[in-house]
Amino acid sequence: MSKGNRSRWTTDNIPDLTGRTAIVTGANTGIGYEAALEFAHKGAYTVLACRSKERGQQALRNLKAEVPRASAEIMQLDLASLASVRGFAGAFRAGHERLDVLANNAGIMMVPYGTTEDGFERQFGVNHLGHFALTGLLLDSLLGTPHARVVNVSSSGHRTGTMDFDNLMWEKGRYTPRHAYGRSKLANLLFTYELQRRFEAAGVDAMAVAAHPGIADTDLTRYLAEKWYFRLGRRLIPLVAQSAAMGALPTLRAAVDPTAKGGQYYGPGGRNEQRGYPIVVASNSASHNADDARRLWEVSEQLTGVRYEALDRD
Repeated sequence: MSKGNRSRWTTDNIPDLTGRTAIVTGANTGIGYEAALEFAHKGAYTVLACRSKERGQQALRNLKAEVPRASAEIMQLDLASLASVRGFAGAFRAGHERLDVLANNAGIMMVPYGTTEDGFERQFGVNHLGHFALTGLLLDSLLGTPHARVVNVSSSGHRTGTMDFDNLMWEKGRYTPRHAYGRSKLANLLFTYELQRRFEAAGVDAMAVAAHPGIADTDLTRYLAEKWYFRLGRRLIPLVAQSAAMGALPTLRAAVDPTAKGGQYYGPGGRNEQRGYPIVVASNSASHNADDARRLWEVSEQLTGVRYEALDRD
């Protein structure tokens, strides 16, 4: 395949997914909805994991209006609550025998300081710890399914993040929405690469892959809507941002491309990775710090109480 063809990967490249099962977190809107829609289009049994049951049901109605024969369901999942994560995982395992794709897509961006139900800083708690717990609780389903994939959705914002384990939840102050978001997105990549290393060490038939959407016109920025600079620039977004459907392509490629390899990172192939068709891109050196990745893994297990016993490296 030529370089040009690789850079034009589209939904037409998605193989038939009949018989496969996919979970997409945050599937009621934006990139998550578009990813779920394409999974359903290609025949996968698709679980829309949404915090709001009402918005999730509307998303499911919209999806079935576009794909009348879709096999899909809505399941409630609040990543800001470990009890909700455990309830979701238990209900999924009770009703499904396989899990081919877990797309950890849901997230919040640059929100004011706050804590989750379990006392975690909100962005770190939702974007990383909630998905870490969910993946661990679904590990048996993933390992029991040939060629299963975990796709973690990060961001170019990971480049602003640092892992300060002595102030992980900003409990010592110095919180800024931007840097907290960057830390959570850096954590997504550290988790992806460590999960892949553990998959390989355990010799299991699964892979961990990451993706980022570039600049996509979604409601992820809803927390910035009242900021003067955002209101000023809002009219410019269509000029620089791509659609949610385009923003979903890196996630989709990471989830289904038969040439993908564990530990790869997909993003838009255009200038500065802001828009364009998905290609393999590079993340920063901090995201490849194996010591930080292992420490984050251990801390995440302690904080969530979720152990990945099948992948223990000790």
